[in-house]
Amino acid sequence: MAALLALVQINAQRTGSVSPITTAAASFFSVAETAVSVTIGGLRSLGSAIVALPQLERDNGRLRSNNRQLVQENVRLHELAAAYASEAAVRPVVDLYHGIEARVVGFPPENESRAVTINAGSNAGVRRDDGVLAADGAVGRVESVGPFSSEVVLETDYTSRIPAVVRRGRWWGIARGNLTSVLVEYIPQDAPLRVGDVVVTGEGRSFHSGVPIGTVTAIERGDATLYQTAILKPAVDLGALDRVVVVPNP
Repeated sequence: MAALLALVQINAQRTGSVSPITTAAASFFSVAETAVSVTIGGLRSLGSAIVALPQLERDNGRLRSNNRQLVQENVRLHELAAAYASEAAVRPVVDLYHGIEARVVGFPPENESRAVTINAGSNAGVRRDDGVLAADGAVGRVESVGPFSSEVVLETDYTSRIPAVVRRGRWWGIARGNLTSVLVEYIPQDAPLRVGDVVVTGEGRSFHSGVPIGTVTAIERGDATLYQTAILKPAVDLGALDRVVVVPNP
């Protein structure tokens, strides 16, 4: 075997070619070097990772803290934007009627009546029976007044009564609450009401004329009466009240 290997090596030298033995040996050592290099590189990387682990944990904790702060700041900015939009919406109403701006701060937990609490009272000039408006129309009237807050009965409450006028034909009626809607009663039977008609306030104890109350969604006509009743969808989303305007008595 040794002689055979020697002959192969001598023959390769004589012909000037590369010996298969040399090629095999070079390949073996190349693979061995690669394996050793990979192993050493992996050990070095593992060591670096172990050394850097505390720093990575600190960086991760700092990033989580920053993320929480950004989420809180985003929520605060959204709230400020919503408050600004609500305030800007009622500003024309304040200027038009020289009203008192207020915010809704409470709803009755028992839901026995359709009423809300606002954060303006007698110290701000609010009086009983003052009308209350939002940017889109009538809300209700002031029922009771304290020094710093007042109770407002909404137009959908059963006790609410508002002089109403159908804008298109100037037909008069009385708008009263029906919990989730508003009924306009005592409209003459010959008035050609239509679904979609807009009903506004008439001049009265609590409101100036022309303030939207709601839109007709259905009409009830009785055969044995002289009047018909219009069912309204309120012009204001009373379940999402925020800023309102208290208007002094006409």
